Amino acid sequence: MANRDTEAALSTALEETLQPGCFTLTPQDLSGPPVVQPYPRSPKLLRKAEQAPAPLTQEQLSRYLEELKAEEARTEAHLQSLKKRKANLAKRVEVMKQQAKERFDVMRAALQRDEQAVKDSLDLDRRETSAKLNQIIKEWQQHLSAVRKNTVSAQNAMEPKGDAAPAMNIIQHRWNCRYFIIFVWIFLYQYYSCHKKPDAAEESIRLNQERFQNLLRKLQQISTHLQAQLQRKTFLLDGSNVVIDQATSHSQIAITGEGRSLCISSDASDPQSQSHPLQFDQVYCALATSPITTGQHYWEVDVRCCPAWAVGVTYCSLQRKGRDKGAKLGRNRMSWCVELRDGRLTAWHNDRHVVPTGIRGRERPGTVGVHVNYKKGRVAFYDADGMELLQEFSAKLTPVFDRVHHQFIEPLYPAVRFLRPQEGHLGPCHMEIPDLQA
Repeated sequence: MANRDTEAALSTALEETLQPGCFTLTPQDLSGPPVVQPYPRSPKLLRKAEQAPAPLTQEQLSRYLEELKAEEARTEAHLQSLKKRKANLAKRVEVMKQQAKERFDVMRAALQRDEQAVKDSLDLDRRETSAKLNQIIKEWQQHLSAVRKNTVSAQNAMEPKGDAAPAMNIIQHRWNCRYFIIFVWIFLYQYYSCHKKPDAAEESIRLNQERFQNLLRKLQQISTHLQAQLQRKTFLLDGSNVVIDQATSHSQIAITGEGRSLCISSDASDPQSQSHPLQFDQVYCALATSPITTGQHYWEVDVRCCPAWAVGVTYCSLQRKGRDKGAKLGRNRMSWCVELRDGRLTAWHNDRHVVPTGIRGRERPGTVGVHVNYKKGRVAFYDADGMELLQEFSAKLTPVFDRVHHQFIEPLYPAVRFLRPQEGHLGPCHMEIPDLQA
């Protein structure tokens, strides 16, 4: 009941307030001072407003329209060129396939000719051996016929005569005895003359097995070398032009041959070069001039004339001063390498090492091949003479090393290092980087 009284009172008060003449709107007096904006525009915006471009003239609009039409024509022509290139891709690839097929057909034809020559040689050996054996067989068949003939004669001589006269006189008996003695002598002569022994020369009449086994060994060597060269051919497509940086290498490393030949020489020291901040001052190390930042790369280092060496890759952040582990290949997280020290080959990264599986029981490599797949974080070392894998560093295949460091985070530089040779070594200390793009 109280609520109803309250609502009625509010309604009455509202009606009285809205009576005509009680609520009016009066215009604002505009004659006073201007109202100040709470947030005035900045001077920079005011200057831009003052420097607003003037509207273009008809001549300027015409020239601008002509430029747009010319740009449209150039764009259409470029698009047509790209579409034409795309359409020609299939034809170009077919031409390249045909050219590659012709090269392989030449090799296949050479192999087929050599295979046919080997088969013909084996057939000739078979015919010659067969002819010799036929001659020996013919001689033994003649001997067998003579033995059989003498056998029949001996059997006839041993058989008694059924028609002999019981009353044989003494003269006939003596003549028969003489004939019998003559027959025995003839039989003994024929027996000993027909007694044939196998000749030792007969044993030598056979296929030339020694020559054939030598042929198989040569074919195996050729097959192994061919497979290695085919694999090397694939790597050579990614061959890099590695040139050593003279400015950052150790001062006693002499670099010649367009930056591809290195040797230790006391005459190579240059006092002025010691001030370079990125030069190695204690470790006999040298880096290439160009870094690896993407893709796949392959290069080789000839180490035949170097008794102790290290070949690998490193980040540019490798230390250059001092002889601690931070300045040595493979003794830190910034570098990977294989090295030969005291006649023993090892692979190093992050101050850990393993014995390369590919070198066990073999001589040391004469040329080391290095293949880098930067995107996959893979670096592999090969014996380039036979393309045998020495060691591979990757997150999948090298669990003994720290996997987190096999996604390269900096540009890589090809690197080499001269190690201390064994005592008493007086030979040369030289490395060579072949030009694989020549």
